[in-house]
Amino acid sequence: MHRRSLILAGASLLALPALDRTAALAQERANPMPDNLRKSLERDPTAPVLGNPQGDITLTEFFDYNCPFCRKMVEPMHRLISSDKNLRVVFREWPVFGEDSDFAARASLASLQQGRYWQFHTALFRTKGRVTQEATMRAARDIGLDTARLERDMAAEPVERHISMSSMLAEHMGLIGTPTFVAGDEGAFGQYSLDELRGLVQRARETMG
Repeated sequence: MHRRSLILAGASLLALPALDRTAALAQERANPMPDNLRKSLERDPTAPVLGNPQGDITLTEFFDYNCPFCRKMVEPMHRLISSDKNLRVVFREWPVFGEDSDFAARASLASLQQGRYWQFHTALFRTKGRVTQEATMRAARDIGLDTARLERDMAAEPVERHISMSSMLAEHMGLIGTPTFVAGDEGAFGQYSLDELRGLVQRARETMG
């Protein structure tokens, strides 16, 4: 899996070799992400929030339910959230793998209205094979969601706004695919270990503190 360490500077996302990351981070402290961009990224009221809502640092993940590497990140993310009681996690549904992914993202966001996002999110990633529209609704039934209500809520304005905002943010920051993780002024694209995610969060705490 191709992985890239990224520095978020203003509105741009710059891919840098790993050896250059520390120096670049020090340089970027003088030119952090603009407040309005950070607010859109971390405080969008349509975005699901897990972990500690009052946490001292926010980790944002852009993902797609049909991204094979996003699927591999579910367990490390579970463990990270469970082990870091001061971490706030924002999930950004960014369906880039076609209509099935778009349908799954809308259904997942709609599940917020029934208080089952975390369970549904996990169930979708446990789907064997492609997460199709049929598989999405089957997962919804399996965890006890009211599917008639789910289908109504999928058409709600906050769902459309979230998906549109994900695309706008990704384009604005020059993101190159899923999964992408953002903490502080640094991003990481690709599959990462639990320890590497912890390092990303720790560097954000150090630079944002």
